[in-house]
Amino acid sequence: MRPLDPRLLRYARSIRVFLAAQTLIGLVTTACVIGFAAVLTRIVTGALDGDSLSVLGPWLGALVGVAAVRALTVWASETLSMRAAGRVKAELRGKILDATRKLGPSWLARRGSISVATLSGRGMDALDDYFAKYLPQLILTALVTPILVVVIWWQDWVSGIVVVVTLPLIPFFMALVGWATQSIQRNQWDTLGKLSRGFVDLLGGLATLKIFGRQHRQADRMRTITADYRRATMKVLRVTFLSGFVLELASSLAVAIVAVGIGLRLVEGNMVLSVGLFVLLLAPEVFLPLRNVGTNFHAAAEGVTASEDAFEILDAAAVLPEGAARAVLASADSATPGIAFVEVRAQHEADAPLAHAPLTATVAPGTLTVLSGPSGVGKSSLVGALLGFTDYVGEITRDGASLRGVPAGERDWLAWSPQRPGLTAGTIAENVTLGDDVPDPETLAWALETAAATDLDPARDLGVAGAGLSGGQAQRVGIARALYRQRRRNCAVLILDEPSSALDHATEDVLVQNLRALAATGVSVLVLSHRQAFLSGADARISLTPVSVSAAETIEVDA
Repeated sequence: MRPLDPRLLRYARSIRVFLAAQTLIGLVTTACVIGFAAVLTRIVTGALDGDSLSVLGPWLGALVGVAAVRALTVWASETLSMRAAGRVKAELRGKILDATRKLGPSWLARRGSISVATLSGRGMDALDDYFAKYLPQLILTALVTPILVVVIWWQDWVSGIVVVVTLPLIPFFMALVGWATQSIQRNQWDTLGKLSRGFVDLLGGLATLKIFGRQHRQADRMRTITADYRRATMKVLRVTFLSGFVLELASSLAVAIVAVGIGLRLVEGNMVLSVGLFVLLLAPEVFLPLRNVGTNFHAAAEGVTASEDAFEILDAAAVLPEGAARAVLASADSATPGIAFVEVRAQHEADAPLAHAPLTATVAPGTLTVLSGPSGVGKSSLVGALLGFTDYVGEITRDGASLRGVPAGERDWLAWSPQRPGLTAGTIAENVTLGDDVPDPETLAWALETAAATDLDPARDLGVAGAGLSGGQAQRVGIARALYRQRRRNCAVLILDEPSSALDHATEDVLVQNLRALAATGVSVLVLSHRQAFLSGADARISLTPVSVSAAETIEVDA
């Protein structure tokens, strides 16, 4: 692990103020350490020389003042650290959410939404110890240790040599322990992610498990994962305690060597008491920050591990194009209206095998176009390419202009409903009008009617993930959300992924007729479906074929 990941400075700009302030606090702390040792030395030597209380009184006051200033620096450092941790966590969480939006649903499906949620929640909270304990000690080590070594060398070069020779032992042991800790901490973090995913999957499928009588086996599985996490946590704690003991032992032995040397020379009369006492008071302070860095490394290790995962996500999003590189393929006169696919093959990853043959087809304005094909052929991946979520080869254009390089967030002309609508806790109206600060009741009513969902009360409250609705009801709410966006933002293209898979035939027929009526107003409606009602009611069909079969074609259908 690097002491300070430079990516933290890039992705959390507020940390720069924190580092500057901690550097200033570190300089004041260094002055307090030296001042405290010098004043205490003066008081002790003065008392031994028989100075009166009137002479020592100002020095005692100075000692109390230096101690008060040092206590104030400790308070300022802790307060600043916690505030900085809060700001940095907020920045990173916001950037993670932005990166997740930019990377798209296909990336999120591979990564796992639970792992991203755990990272944004528990993972970012673990940065508190990193800022409150680790970074301040790291800055103090960079400032206090070299300055105190120079002061000790200036006062007593023999003690300076001892300190310089023994000081590297602390980083050496820190490195050995750090390598072991990093591996153990990574295992603990991965186990926590597995536990989170398993728990959410268990809750989501509990009804199915009960029906098949498999709930006890899954409970045993969760018990096993929990035990694994407990063991991983105990390993981290064992290494933490052992490393603390090793670092404490090494620093204590180093200070003892300095003390023995000073004591022998004081007995022999080769050293002045004031110099020996001053150096002896500074010697523990040389090793203290470095020792605390090693100890606090373990407290910060979970946050560092989580931040590395966060930086991976942010780095992946950073390589995606930011600008809208809209290459015009044809002049306005010859531009193909609507959405055009030219030898397009979608793929989730650059080196992933291609599932379907190259597609050349058009989704014309004013038509209901149905995209069909065998399961797993890549229909949703193709739509992901149109949405800007999935990589592809070939060319996709809208009204003759290339969509390559246009961020997904800038495709305001498009409304979309996925297979799983992703409902949230709240009313049906709030789910349908999601993203609209000032919902329009008339558009809401139209969207529910067009989605064949007039039987649903807009004021009905839903639980987490839309709990309280059947599969077909949830599907229609998702369709209504896409329709609301289309009407509210005047989107030219509407895409529905398997919109009737959970609907009865009567409701499906109503939905098909309503979508045909919407398409007749000039909207390009693209539906991914195998259902006969949509295939029969389509104005055009696009059949996506597997990669081993010839390329797909657009088939015109008489309405």
